[in-house]
Amino acid sequence: MKNAWAAVLALVPTGLPVAQMESAAPQYGEEYRPQYHFSPPQQWMNDPNGLVYFQGAYHLFYQYHPYGNTWGPMHWGHAISKDMVYWENLPIALFPDVNGAIFSGSAVVDWKNTSGFGVDATPPLVAVFTYHDHLAQNFGRVDFQTQGIAYSLDRGRSWAKYGGNPVLQNPGNRDFRDPKVFWYARQAKWIMTLAVSDHVSFYSSKDLKTWTHESDFGREWGAHGGVWECPDLIEMQIDGKDARKFVLLVSTNPGGPNGGSATQYFVGDFDGVRFSLDPDLQRKLKAAPAERPDLGAALWLDYGTDDYAGSTWSDVRAEDGRVLFIGWMNNWEYASKVPTQRWRGAMTIPRELKLVKTARGLEVHSTPAAELQTLRTKDWPIRRTRIRQETDLTGSAGTKSGLFEVQLSLKLGSAQIAALSLRNANRAETVFRINRAAGRYELDRSASGAVKFSPPFARLQTAPLVGTGNNISLRVFVDRSSVEVFVNGGETVFTAIVFPETPYDSVVLSADREIELQSGAIDGLRPIWK
Repeated sequence: MKNAWAAVLALVPTGLPVAQMESAAPQYGEEYRPQYHFSPPQQWMNDPNGLVYFQGAYHLFYQYHPYGNTWGPMHWGHAISKDMVYWENLPIALFPDVNGAIFSGSAVVDWKNTSGFGVDATPPLVAVFTYHDHLAQNFGRVDFQTQGIAYSLDRGRSWAKYGGNPVLQNPGNRDFRDPKVFWYARQAKWIMTLAVSDHVSFYSSKDLKTWTHESDFGREWGAHGGVWECPDLIEMQIDGKDARKFVLLVSTNPGGPNGGSATQYFVGDFDGVRFSLDPDLQRKLKAAPAERPDLGAALWLDYGTDDYAGSTWSDVRAEDGRVLFIGWMNNWEYASKVPTQRWRGAMTIPRELKLVKTARGLEVHSTPAAELQTLRTKDWPIRRTRIRQETDLTGSAGTKSGLFEVQLSLKLGSAQIAALSLRNANRAETVFRINRAAGRYELDRSASGAVKFSPPFARLQTAPLVGTGNNISLRVFVDRSSVEVFVNGGETVFTAIVFPETPYDSVVLSADREIELQSGAIDGLRPIWK
């Protein structure tokens, strides 16, 4: 089987074509090209992988097909940043080999050199990833996904695969992938969280090479409208204080609250062997009415359709203390059809995840990473005023480039509907509504620009209204092909890609009855690519 796979690899272009593509000057000026979100220089990108911080650099590896702008044999692309905002593209890190293509996974700093890969007190970076053997799959095998490792001793610039790969064989599951690994200091061992079809499995290891199955979680909990993927188990402080819980992120495709792929989460405890769901959350999930029975009751990290397979950075400095996250800004319902050519795929803005105690129980809230403030070019404050009819808030704000952030604090009073519209001169618009009458938030991109490439793309996106909806704060990030909405400190989030013919450059607020705009600002943002 390995020899057959090697024969196929011999037919795949390597060396010169890749070098030519990597040496081609990235334009980053094409139609729809994101200007402050990470996107690859060219070709296809999906899941973020191997997120790790080491020696002053945030590493972003990602699922990459260097020979086309649709999904294909997966490699690990690579970029680094000092601040998760301005990125430097590096050569491809991991290529397919006789064990298969390189699917999603994680990376860690092996500070104690448990793997033995380190040399002269240099701790190795170790990548843990899924091998996907397409030939085994085509021959009808079900064990075509296994786990492998690779290491780097030069700050991630070059990688050597472990000679004993794969380090974790497949026990007979078609979906056995996406390992996320962290060091569990209480028991001095590594923990791997692995997606296995309709649940996650936990494995442990002392050296990253030999793995023991510990337990499973999830068959009876959460949304099961699709296959579970890209899990991430994170220990988080509650309200930034000493009390802690573990949060388990799980992506599912399909089965999201607004169709296609999405990410749910669970809160509970982990003892080094098994994850147990928080009792309050157990009651909440059992009591929650499911709008669609196939979805089940779940807590969603993002109600927008375009935040998937996200993960958190490992080895963030202890004095920093934040849980930092990024996701793939796309959806498997239409990812291969979006109207871009030289490249396909972008990442969300970097975010900080916070575990917050609310009247509804423990929740994970998402807020834009503080480093994004470095993008601001000028602040245009919006004066306090009362609004009923459509009011253009743009004024002289620097929105002409289509890169800006909107911050608003609203008091709705007796109004049942308030809407924030992002528009351009061609009458394309994306609308975010607070619909108190229907008890929900809405994101409407049905007239956002190019939408006909996929029927599901124009579908209305909704999320349950939290509380009475009287006091609403909004942070909205607008790029050439995306809108990200953070409501009330990130308790509700919408991420949506859009494709207007010309950038959005006006911000319009309206309501069915008088509302109070208590404060606001529009900040122009600068591009990250030179």
